Amino acid sequence: MATFRSFSIAFLVFVIVSNHIVVDANVSKNMVINWGHSQSKIIGDNLQLVLDNSTGSGAKSKRSFLFGSFEARIKLVPGNSAGVVTAYYLSSTGTAHDEIDYEFLGNVTGQPYTIHTNIFAKGVGNREQQFRVWFDPTADFHNYTIHWNPNAVVWYIDGTPIRVFRNYEKQGIAFPNKQGMRIYTSLWNADDWATQGGRVKTNWTNAPFIAGLRQFRPRACYWNGVPSITQCATKSLANWWNSPAYARLSPPQLAKLNEIQRKYKIYDYCKDTMRFNGKMPPECYKAQY
Repeated sequence: MATFRSFSIAFLVFVIVSNHIVVDANVSKNMVINWGHSQSKIIGDNLQLVLDNSTGSGAKSKRSFLFGSFEARIKLVPGNSAGVVTAYYLSSTGTAHDEIDYEFLGNVTGQPYTIHTNIFAKGVGNREQQFRVWFDPTADFHNYTIHWNPNAVVWYIDGTPIRVFRNYEKQGIAFPNKQGMRIYTSLWNADDWATQGGRVKTNWTNAPFIAGLRQFRPRACYWNGVPSITQCATKSLANWWNSPAYARLSPPQLAKLNEIQRKYKIYDYCKDTMRFNGKMPPECYKAQY
């Protein structure tokens, strides 16, 4: 009887965990195009975003979420992509919105993309970190993941953490944890700021610009209004993203993150004393990882 009971519990645990980990990574089942170019399309597991001098394009998830792991494989615009931005981000709505960003800033042919990250809480952002890519993001699809739980937000590329933003809400620092967010992706023209501060403009003779996304997988808690705050923040087998294993980076992950930060980070708002007139945001004095 004890053996059967142990087996039953183990089987139940497997089912619960499987239901939240084994998610159909299929774009057409999880996303819809919500604006833009008529050539943009979702076919099966492939999303094509198109930009020309008339309009860009974008798509969003069919559901809203509160906490979880949000991954997609993205292939960026090749060649001369100066002025062009491909975005992949979580966002709520309204002026006091929350947002967690990946933005990929194009460049002239032969120059590396800039990976722009940011986080908003209650409508306030200004928390940018930027990185130079250490691979060719236009030659193939790469995995970009945002892991968001009550402890922290972690940005990953191909399984390697590149940035952490910890929750210091109890110390008066806003953290996104009370609003459901959808995943959005878009391709748009931002040549007023994206490439070398807007000095390099989009060359429309290279249009249409095309970016691709596939295997979008939201392994996350569905947002159904205010009651979801407690439900989604609970530590349980179902909410695996809140487990102790995801409360802190492991030593190997920390070593990888430190390497990326040391070698490839080109901007950190916490180092920009002139921007804040010497009065730095309070989280800049606290450990993030």
